[in-house]
Amino acid sequence: MFVDRVSPAELAPNRRALSEALVVTLFLVRFLLSSALLALASAAPAGAVPPHTDRPPAELLFVHGVILTGAHLRAGDLSATPARVSALAVSHGRIVAAGSDAEVLKLKGETTKVIDLRGAFVMPGFNDAHTHMAEAGRQHLSVDLVGARSLAEMQSRIREYVRHSEPGAWIQGGGWDQTTWAETTLPTRQDLDAVTAGHPALLSRIDGHIALANSAALAAASIGKATADPAGAKIDRDAEGAATGILREAAATALVYAKVPKATPEQRGKALRLAIEDALAHGVTSVQDNSDWEDFLVLEGMEHAHTLKLRFGEWMDFTLPVAVLETRRASHPADDPLLHLTQLKGFLDGSLGSRTAAMQEPYTDDTSNSGLPRYDDQKLNALTVERAAAGFQIGFHAIGDLANSMALDAFAAAEQTDQPADRPLPPQNPDAAVVSSDARPVSPADLRLRVEHAQVLLPADFDRFAALGVIASMQPSHLLTDMNWAGERLGPERSRYAYAWHTFLDHGVTLAFGTDYPVESINPFRGLYAAVTRKNEAGTKSFELGEAIPLNEAIYAYTQASAFAEFRETQKGRLEPGMLADLIVVDRDITKETPRDLLASKVLRTIVNGETVYQMETDGQMETGGQTEQPGPGPGSVPDRPLPSAEPPRSQPASPTTPATTPPEPDARTGVSRPPQ
Repeated sequence: MFVDRVSPAELAPNRRALSEALVVTLFLVRFLLSSALLALASAAPAGAVPPHTDRPPAELLFVHGVILTGAHLRAGDLSATPARVSALAVSHGRIVAAGSDAEVLKLKGETTKVIDLRGAFVMPGFNDAHTHMAEAGRQHLSVDLVGARSLAEMQSRIREYVRHSEPGAWIQGGGWDQTTWAETTLPTRQDLDAVTAGHPALLSRIDGHIALANSAALAAASIGKATADPAGAKIDRDAEGAATGILREAAATALVYAKVPKATPEQRGKALRLAIEDALAHGVTSVQDNSDWEDFLVLEGMEHAHTLKLRFGEWMDFTLPVAVLETRRASHPADDPLLHLTQLKGFLDGSLGSRTAAMQEPYTDDTSNSGLPRYDDQKLNALTVERAAAGFQIGFHAIGDLANSMALDAFAAAEQTDQPADRPLPPQNPDAAVVSSDARPVSPADLRLRVEHAQVLLPADFDRFAALGVIASMQPSHLLTDMNWAGERLGPERSRYAYAWHTFLDHGVTLAFGTDYPVESINPFRGLYAAVTRKNEAGTKSFELGEAIPLNEAIYAYTQASAFAEFRETQKGRLEPGMLADLIVVDRDITKETPRDLLASKVLRTIVNGETVYQMETDGQMETGGQTEQPGPGPGSVPDRPLPSAEPPRSQPASPTTPATTPPEPDARTGVSRPPQ
């Protein structure tokens, strides 16, 4: 059901957010000025076409819909826009009106296109807060092992791919997951040798934290018995000390990837286009993405060619020198609404599925192993302080409880204060970084620091997330896969604080949702289902039911909170005047369906910037308008259709396992990151 939640603190001042708000304000001022001019022109001489209203005609209208605007998803929302409307007007890629059919049809002119939604459900487009788009596209173009139910099926797919490969070509791909097989033993290089016909091959596990190399690939990388394990990584070995083919974490897989021929810009473009098509077909209108810099350059080329139809917030590599990062940041306009550079992404550990997530205590099902942390605290803190002082948003991949604690320690060391250089305040801890600036009023510099995944926490660290204003960027659909073995990995006590969405909200922490595509399908409805049920897709297995959250919170996390996580909450995530016209048409009102029905939801149409970029062939919506079509409904000529009442969905998640707590007030110096209410 929909549940109101009021944030305990107001959003800290932020220059970037204020800048974006100014952009919207200027847009509305220009729109109102043009309205006034057209109103004066309504008394024009004979031959002029009088407008239907004192406002200029819109370019595009959506009418007769059931439209969830995103306003009032939470209590305390002061927007004048209703929670539901039946019509929207769009001009220049932005929404200019939201209301009843009669109100919005007043903005219809001779060239206005009208889309009759015929009662269909509309909502803001999803903003996936964590993707790997280039890798997803490469999987489409290589050996796709997602869903392989056994080693034999994995080998069969590889054998078929090799049969059509050029002699000597590298065999790449991934998506295999041994935890779904009857025999859960990891595959070996010999298993791969049997089906690769001498081709070098490197195939990543579903989570990207383990890869399997065959003998030819290991030889190409000169990996033998004498090869030492790289720092923060591991090369699995057999009883004789020879590499088994399993390479754990990036420092190990990089030894082989260094020998793989680099993809051309054309190959990168093809992969990205496939991933973009997949996203748009599932109602995703924005992604926050971790791909290579070379992929970003390809995306820039697509934008310049006007072929980029999905909004990207692209991440950069945390480990690069600050000078390089600053040069790259300056190379692209920060206010570009289609493509912009956002946070620095750093990896602190691996994954639970690979048992490389860094834990405070050993794994319950592998008592000699507590994972692989990638940094020591001192180095991590120094790098974080340096990059935060340069004004970079930072997001750390952290899955295990140790890695999450390390991330919070580093963020505490990098607390920011924007103040005149001649009046520094004493830092809150001896490692805090202070950003000096010219003599402007003192205000918090909120970098909206993030932890990506945040899957397992120590109980005390929920309070630290809240106190530091750290965003928890999480992927609910991970639980659909992980619940099959997470309890065995963690044991009952740590499981209580795993994938803890409700506890995060109880502590006033911002949740931003995504998928980690292609680790999971980019389908956001799977994530909504996981968030509100915490059951597998068959409904036969569950995991810590008390951590389920209401549907309105899940939608908020997938739209407005994810926009907040990339400093775009004044631009997208809601369907109201001034916001970007990014919306989707769905085959059912997801707020009135059972959780099981969420899994069956289909996107009929995806609109980005007011342009239809995906449309199911049988969506049945009628477009009219302009002088070249049959006349559409004129102003007031189509009667309003009553909207269904805003009833809550027919399911209610279980109560939280821990009582709601009142989070501390925001730190006056650091500025706690929470979306506006």
